[in-house]
Amino acid sequence: MLRIAHFLRLNAFLLALGLAAAACGQALAGDEFSSAPQSSRWGKDYLPNVEVQDQDGKTFHFFDDLIKDKLVVINFIYTSCTDICPLTTARLAQVQERLGDVVGRDIFMYSITIDPEHDTPAALKQHADAFRVGPGWKFLTGKPDDIAAIRYKLGERSRIAAEHRHEMLLGNAATGNWSRDSAFGDLERVAFNIRSLDPNWRDEKRIAQKMNAGYQEVVVSDNQGEALFTKACAGCHTVGRGDRVGPDLLGVSTRRDRNWLAHFISEPDKMRAEKDPIATSLASKYKGVRMPNLQISQNDANDLITYIDVQTYAFAISNTPAAQQHKSTHDHSTHSHVHKH
Repeated sequence: MLRIAHFLRLNAFLLALGLAAAACGQALAGDEFSSAPQSSRWGKDYLPNVEVQDQDGKTFHFFDDLIKDKLVVINFIYTSCTDICPLTTARLAQVQERLGDVVGRDIFMYSITIDPEHDTPAALKQHADAFRVGPGWKFLTGKPDDIAAIRYKLGERSRIAAEHRHEMLLGNAATGNWSRDSAFGDLERVAFNIRSLDPNWRDEKRIAQKMNAGYQEVVVSDNQGEALFTKACAGCHTVGRGDRVGPDLLGVSTRRDRNWLAHFISEPDKMRAEKDPIATSLASKYKGVRMPNLQISQNDANDLITYIDVQTYAFAISNTPAAQQHKSTHDHSTHSHVHKH
């Protein structure tokens, strides 16, 4: 029961951040956002047209250059965050992968710092590079008063950085339709909602929308280790597909002591503060972002390690000479079958 309670608390920590917000396409009751036409409240007179800089040091006017007539995805971050910001950015990086080349062409992503005094373009560049973000996703900073004005108009009014809003804003500035969504839902659904900002694309996908009318929000695996990995780890790590934001975890339990791993997964911030040599070395190697404390219990950490072990074993089996020969034979057989018909 204790392990279930730990898992449910982590789920609540990850999912409650934005899932209480309105679904994509709905007006936001009691907020600054609505589906009112742009001419009535979504023009330059509402959204600030102040200057901002992106991670490459380029200067833009916020409304005229970045918002006007565009389909946009906006969230708030700060690079020194040791809590949920890195995980949010990692999840959005996965969403960007799913959207492909429409980002920067049809849809534009903006992560706006809430700590402009410290988040210079150089700091944002290092942060963006750590997550290997693609074209079309800008990390924005500016003068503190200007960023404060943008935050206020976009409904982010927290007084303490650690308590800032974590959901995304999805907006069609041409129509004035805005909504909130969470990066912690099913990633395919999130990508679908973002593409649906485009009414032409949405019309073309009406059949798909009907097919997905009964789609459930998130299906949590019965395997606690797999479910935790999917939600908390997959944005930054792979098992056998190379480094991502953090190191590839293939065979990690053969390289690190299991008790050390469980401790690091549960309290990475504490181990860095205690100058643990391995934790310090990892922080030095992966400078862009440090693993946050996600309130994972020791038992849940062990479930994660077991899941990684299973995936490591499956990777090894699939790459044996016998497995490769079987795959090659199967592919050749399929190819021949296709040509015969």
